[in-house]
Amino acid sequence: MVIKLSYDIDVYRNQLNNLIKSTDLIVELGCHVGNSTKIISNLACDGYVIAIDNSPEAISVMNNLEENNDNIEFISADVRLHDVLEKVTHRLLELNGDYSKKNSLCDILSIDLGGGYHPDTVFKVFYIWSSTLKPKITLIRNKGLIDFVNSAKFTEKIVSEEGYLQSYENQGIPPQIKEFSLWTNSLDI
Repeated sequence: MVIKLSYDIDVYRNQLNNLIKSTDLIVELGCHVGNSTKIISNLACDGYVIAIDNSPEAISVMNNLEENNDNIEFISADVRLHDVLEKVTHRLLELNGDYSKKNSLCDILSIDLGGGYHPDTVFKVFYIWSSTLKPKITLIRNKGLIDFVNSAKFTEKIVSEEGYLQSYENQGIPPQIKEFSLWTNSLDI
């Protein structure tokens, strides 16, 4: 399985160091002021990073980082909104060229939202973004998800070999998840 969970920032950054290749195309959700983005950008020196955050303190720092690094694109936006996902998807299609030769739109999806809290939001963001982008690897930094996984007993074995949930590979957003209409006003379910 290539979905990695962590909470400690050093563990998370160590995972980045161990997994990112120089030519990777990476989407970073929750870049804040770019401390991890700098690491990602250096590791993917021949690749590209699309970093997204909606915090006001991120704007000037990330714009500066983008200006000084050819492989960083910053988007000031809320990753919970459907139009942001659409914008990034279209940008990735531009960057990928002939998408028909690839199974995924990005190599790595990195998710570090809300300082490690709000596992429900993080999981929803992971589900929607990973189902759309189909990354090879997903890194998630969230304490609540780790606590849940470590506390759960599994009676069935369902395994994904990619950085997204393959059991939902091409299903999109199931119609029974009605709360998504409250979560974003752009979603038509």
